[in-house]
Amino acid sequence: MSNAPLALITGAGRGIGRAVAEALAPGHALILAGRDRDVLDRTRAELTAPHGAHVLTVDLGDPASRASFLSEVTGLEGQLGARVQVLVNNAGAALSAPLARTGDDAWARLLELNCTAPFVLTRALVPGMLAAGWGRVVNVASTAAIKGYAYTAAYSASKAGLLGWTRALAVELASKDVTVNAVCPGFTDTDIVADAARNIQATTGRSEDDARKALARFSPQGRLRSPAEVADLVAWLARRGAGGVTGQALAIDGGETA
Repeated sequence: MSNAPLALITGAGRGIGRAVAEALAPGHALILAGRDRDVLDRTRAELTAPHGAHVLTVDLGDPASRASFLSEVTGLEGQLGARVQVLVNNAGAALSAPLARTGDDAWARLLELNCTAPFVLTRALVPGMLAAGWGRVVNVASTAAIKGYAYTAAYSASKAGLLGWTRALAVELASKDVTVNAVCPGFTDTDIVADAARNIQATTGRSEDDARKALARFSPQGRLRSPAEVADLVAWLARRGAGGVTGQALAIDGGETA
């Protein structure tokens, strides 16, 4: 059994989640969670994880899948003799559509995955953190939780909801050495931004490269964030030494929301 803290990362196979796994691996035992077993297995194989990395599959947008997943997490905690003390709620989805084409199903799907699922996981795992004496919850939100973007009403609402309960829970747990924070990246070079660029290309006729540049220009730095930049901030928040930081919405956006 490793003495390293146990960290659970959702959406761990790609993008920011994979970068977070790489950043946490040197000092943590890992649970890599996501929908695609092959992608997660490949991530695990490519990680240098001296304290071990375990793969669990879950569809976080499905309440039944979440319940089964949490049972598996409990079983794995028993096998490892450790509680999850670092939870990184990274998995999420985005949608760009005008109001008239944002249907009830899309609204419900984004709220379920981006806001409800992280809450359910946090509610289930915080008691273990309290029993262990400390814990860290880091929610990967978005600058869309802080400011408005056209055509993202459902996405922005889901991320603003995530930020809302982050702040409330941080106050509730403030005296318990369990911190709850939100990292709010601007446009980051991930599959979500690639999809957004293709959507811009399809609707405006611009090239994909021009679409990516348009997204990059939201930042005063004129570039997309890298997943590693976001992961470095997540890893810092996961440290014991970051215990004085809680209830924060930490934008990593090159000055966009300054």
